[in-house]
Amino acid sequence: MGGGPDLPTRAASKEKELVLCVLVWPEEQVEGPIKALKEAFKDVEVEYYHSKFENGKAEPVDVPEDTLRRATYLATHFWLPPSASAIPSTKLIQFFSAGTNHVSQHPIYTDSKIPLCSANGVHGPQIAEWVVMMDLVHSHSYTKLYDNQKKRVWDQKAGMNVSDRVGKRVGVLGYGSIGRQVAHVAKAMGMDVIAYTASPRKTPESKRDTGYIVPGTGDPDGSIPGAWYSGTNKEDVHEFLKQKIDLLVVSVPLTKETTHLLSTEEFSLLHKSNPRGTYVANIARGQIIDQKALITALEQAHISGAALDVTDPEPLPKDDPLWDAPNVLITPHCSGATDVYADRAFQVLLENIKREKSGGKLINEVNRKRGY
Repeated sequence: MGGGPDLPTRAASKEKELVLCVLVWPEEQVEGPIKALKEAFKDVEVEYYHSKFENGKAEPVDVPEDTLRRATYLATHFWLPPSASAIPSTKLIQFFSAGTNHVSQHPIYTDSKIPLCSANGVHGPQIAEWVVMMDLVHSHSYTKLYDNQKKRVWDQKAGMNVSDRVGKRVGVLGYGSIGRQVAHVAKAMGMDVIAYTASPRKTPESKRDTGYIVPGTGDPDGSIPGAWYSGTNKEDVHEFLKQKIDLLVVSVPLTKETTHLLSTEEFSLLHKSNPRGTYVANIARGQIIDQKALITALEQAHISGAALDVTDPEPLPKDDPLWDAPNVLITPHCSGATDVYADRAFQVLLENIKREKSGGKLINEVNRKRGY
């Protein structure tokens, strides 16, 4: 019959796959990475929602049901839909955070098989700089010097108590991407590095970093540590802590097993093995350290000091005794911030979409049983 050409049916026209982004930056701040994503995949479109987040609290985000149903890939920091049934087309959830412990009780985590990937690796350079900065501030007595500057006091003696880093030992508790970049920088400063991981790393292949690596950083082949310790029980951790550590970097993921991993007994071991004092830097999660035991260890000088970017709880209440503990430096969970964070995280997302499409092994896929 007449009437012109047939209109294309929905089945005949291939609908673009949807990348749903629910992230903490205003969209105009990530126009570059979004453009790169669209250029890399001509068959995808992007819908963006700003998830406002401040001091540990996120504002609710209203994403239309139709958008959720269409989403093939979800990029998010914290936000998730109520259940997997709300996102029936989703093949991958890419978190822009290093860990996923904040969603470990969510039904999508516990009851679905949607692959979850972290942004582990994007934080290495800036957090390693934070760790080294804090260690140097401590070892060069800089807080005293700065206090004197504000009081306009010239006291040369206050700056004479210096312990340079050459020959000192860094113990990296959790040798992931952040720990590897700490090792990279520490080695350049002439420090000795020892590493600890839950699983044994006895072969060259097992020591490799298979996650995302910022080019030119880290320890891709795992060759930096002079010694490597491993295990999951207390005795294994204690053997590591007995190694006369000058700087202990806490960079393990938070799991049931690592909660209060460092407490009174562990601080006592550090003190016995290194009476001059271990400096503890925690950039992981506050709950990994028993905070009351930490305060006691600081007060009794069982450790030389602590640099904490994470606390338990967060935000740390104004009346918490940790604020007044001796030789402690506290920052508000900001060591991972950098002006190129979004660019790096979108690179992980782009690579994982590429691998999902080709059937390859995803980067940083979370093992739900292990918790990371």
